[in-house]
Amino acid sequence: MITKRIIPCLDVKDGRVVKGVNFKGLADVSSPVELGKYYSDNGADELVFYDITASAEGRALFTDILKEVASTIFIPLTVGGGINSIEDFDRVLKCGADKVSVNSGAIRNPELIREAARKYGDQCVVLSVDIKRVDGEFRVFAKGGREDTGMEAIGWIRRCVEMGAGEVVVNSIDTDGVKQGFDLEMLQAVCAAVNVPVIASGGAGCKEDFIRLFNTIPQVDAGLAASIFHFGEVEIADLKQTLKENNINVRL
Repeated sequence: MITKRIIPCLDVKDGRVVKGVNFKGLADVSSPVELGKYYSDNGADELVFYDITASAEGRALFTDILKEVASTIFIPLTVGGGINSIEDFDRVLKCGADKVSVNSGAIRNPELIREAARKYGDQCVVLSVDIKRVDGEFRVFAKGGREDTGMEAIGWIRRCVEMGAGEVVVNSIDTDGVKQGFDLEMLQAVCAAVNVPVIASGGAGCKEDFIRLFNTIPQVDAGLAASIFHFGEVEIADLKQTLKENNINVRL
């Protein structure tokens, strides 16, 4: 049986980890280097590092902080934010990332996924999608959730996976930071559409939310969260122990 992954997410702005609600009202949390090391030492399976304003500000991702984070952790690292070209993939991988997450860059140029998958392999290309309900439809949003692209999300995800995205992070803007549980309806729709690993993001408020996620949608490979880990509301080791007690396979 495949083990479920628990992944903390570092949203980095101006070199600091921040967290908001529904992608708004960002508050300062910590240093990404210190937090990354803490998670690496305390049971996280992987780490996601997003430079959350790189796309909106039209600049390249912070590589100095990224290098420092990569050198202090011993778990796989996925990096995203301002990834618009093969050169960006190259730069981020050379800084120590294991996988590269692409969002707005793929919306602008979907061929980037095909090109990157061909060069680095599907397993290296992570499609991150910010999704919000608009008039009853799952809609893709760009630029850190600030811009409605008008694209229907499930079709977009299917297309990107066909082009070579080896993993999909589903960020529900509706549940982000609200701590009322993952967006199960949205995740169910994504899992039914693709056969690559799907990572659930947005909405975790307690350990029970992860139990519900993995029991309701066994196809989901990983649960990603930020604030509940950052603020010590849920300890990863404790969460994994609880999951194991509930017959959910995790790496202890």
